[in-house]
Amino acid sequence: MRLRLLRDALAIAVALATTMSAQQLRRPFKSDPPVMCSACPGWNTPMDPVKVFGNTYYVGTAGLSSVLVTSERGHVLLDGGLPQSAEIIDRNIRVLGFRIQDVELIVSSHAHYDHAGGIHALQVASGARVAASRGTADALNRGDETPDDPQYGFGRAATEFPSVRKVRVVKDGETLRVGPVAITAHLTPGHTPGSTTWTWKSCEGSRCLDIVYADSLNAISAPGFRYSADPPRVALFKKAIETVASLPCDIVISVHPDLTGFLEKLAAKNFVAPGGCRDYAANATRVLDARLAGE
Repeated sequence: MRLRLLRDALAIAVALATTMSAQQLRRPFKSDPPVMCSACPGWNTPMDPVKVFGNTYYVGTAGLSSVLVTSERGHVLLDGGLPQSAEIIDRNIRVLGFRIQDVELIVSSHAHYDHAGGIHALQVASGARVAASRGTADALNRGDETPDDPQYGFGRAATEFPSVRKVRVVKDGETLRVGPVAITAHLTPGHTPGSTTWTWKSCEGSRCLDIVYADSLNAISAPGFRYSADPPRVALFKKAIETVASLPCDIVISVHPDLTGFLEKLAAKNFVAPGGCRDYAANATRVLDARLAGE
């Protein structure tokens, strides 16, 4: 009788532990308050996650990219969209059969509310470390753009987002690792002082491709800002565009997916476009030249 009671008690304890674990896995994702803007609803339109190639998956929204690079020893997540995008990203990760808790590293392209806004909630949910360039790390810590950002003049009410603490600062060309995943930072300042493009390799069997997560190269600013008033900034911007053009690039995904035709490639079921980085850079050159000529 005593042995049976012990077995029953053990079975109940195991059942309770299993139930509690399942409840923890299913607990609601805790989002930060949303950012409201005229473009936000369109940017944040949910879409199903997509396998891009190998261990690389698109887990973002229709207008804001977020990319998951997976391994058996932990995952890397690139960007977090808006604060209200974080819950969609978490859902997409789960739909793929992965867990936010297994994300070991979150990296940022640049610290504007539409790309960095969801990082705080995703970091809290995952416990991941966050890495970014010096300029982006400063802005993440502030929860707002830094004064040297071309869009700073819009004012904090239009640009702030949940701040992120303890950000690891990465240097140009530095490679970060999570298990077998190796992701390299390429500083591409211009759109923001801390803009960063990230690269890695993904493989399917013996076929390995170079994947580029390209930061914005758009010369967009608050009213009154003039790029032409700061020649060193323009020189860095042009160098950044050249950097993106020169990267090994079989697949390119821009931080706003439409800038590199992501949805069209999805419809064609083919993301491989070896000239994609050069095309993206060429368009950025045209935009910057037009902006400078107009000033």
